Amino acid sequence: MKKFKLTGIFLMLAILFFGCSSKNSEQEIKQANDQFYAALNTMFTGEAGPILDIWSHENNITYLGPFGGYLKGWEAIGDEFKKNAAMKLGGKIVCKESHIYPGTDIGYVVCVEEGINISAEGKTITVSHRATNIFNLQNGKWKLIHHHTDLSPQLEDAFDKKIK
Repeated sequence: MKKFKLTGIFLMLAILFFGCSSKNSEQEIKQANDQFYAALNTMFTGEAGPILDIWSHENNITYLGPFGGYLKGWEAIGDEFKKNAAMKLGGKIVCKESHIYPGTDIGYVVCVEEGINISAEGKTITVSHRATNIFNLQNGKWKLIHHHTDLSPQLEDAFDKKIK
């Protein structure tokens, strides 16, 4: 009987410990995801710093954005966001209907990105597509290691652009 009580106590402690850890991770991943969208919107004004800071700088990161294509590694992804920032296109994207899936050192968010972008000609383009953001805990900070959105024909047409 004592063995079952002891096992039950350890099981309850494990559930409490991992439940709290998961809740903390969930809040931290939500905060990192919010920082990503704030950085994305700052990038639209021409400032690349925050978007470059939220990403991991490893070679195994990936980006599959709304223009299609596939970028892998920090150098390619960092360069792409620097180019986008230099265009100073304006606009705002928000993460709606988000669902957060925490882990101890990796977690992800699925959501719908909604908002507007501005074309080079000044036309407003409405954006609404699904997105997945995967974060990895690196040196105590949640860093983006993967961003994937649906293809956006309206953006491809407006910018006459596809990432190869």
